[in-house]
Amino acid sequence: MPDRTRDHPFLVTVEDVTDETPTVRTLAFSDDVMASARPGQFAMVWVPGSYELPMSVMVAPGEGRAAFTVRRRGPASTSLYNVNPGDKIGVRGPYGNSFDVRDGRLLLVGGGTGLVPLMRLASHASIGSGSRTITLVMGARTESEVFFEDTASGMLSACPGSRVVVCTDDGTRGAKGLVTDVMDGMLAGDGDGSFDAVYTCGPEPMMYKVMQSAHRGGIFAQASLERVMKCGAGICGSCVAGPDVVCRDGTVFDADHLLRANPEFGHTYRDKSGVTARWPHP
Repeated sequence: MPDRTRDHPFLVTVEDVTDETPTVRTLAFSDDVMASARPGQFAMVWVPGSYELPMSVMVAPGEGRAAFTVRRRGPASTSLYNVNPGDKIGVRGPYGNSFDVRDGRLLLVGGGTGLVPLMRLASHASIGSGSRTITLVMGARTESEVFFEDTASGMLSACPGSRVVVCTDDGTRGAKGLVTDVMDGMLAGDGDGSFDAVYTCGPEPMMYKVMQSAHRGGIFAQASLERVMKCGAGICGSCVAGPDVVCRDGTVFDADHLLRANPEFGHTYRDKSGVTARWPHP
């Protein structure tokens, strides 16, 4: 493999493209550096002739392989979504810190493409450890938007006592309701008892509720934040949230810090033009 540095784009060839839902695809490729990314780290991904965007590093079957899971939305994500097997993309990184993987009973709560770093976390936590059980709660609006269920179940099959819990807003798959409702029931002891750590990634209003619930229960908890990122290296300031430069100081933050020291978490964010907006809360 040619020499590479973290901050210089390196071309990789997309080997497999998997349609997860009508609007979500996973692009797998071979790259030892991205394959060794820690749970929670991200890469800056460049589509030649188009845009660069931040992407959490997804696990992929096979030695030395990694992947990106992208939802078709804006121009940048659509360009990446439209990449085909055999096409090349540029990657740099990995950037950011990682989840602090504790022992004991772990609760992972995610929704949408926010499941990607949790999948790497689940994979990391379930290998070679008899000291952990993992409950992964994944949410979607409806059955057609549920993805990674089979992948996660296979991953956790090697970890006795672990399980995947699916919930949908309309009840078409799994439990009906929000992941935060399911989590609150678990923390209240609905057949599950207590947890030793909670990890979350997904829409920020959801993560805000997850962090609040865990913090009230005195449970160690971490969230992986998403913000507009243009450099990935803490230079441009686009991803500033309160006192934090998310790409440099995070993207993973403890609940205590987010709820006590970051006044923007769960309340406001900056759009691509830098204008502050408020998160919608139901």
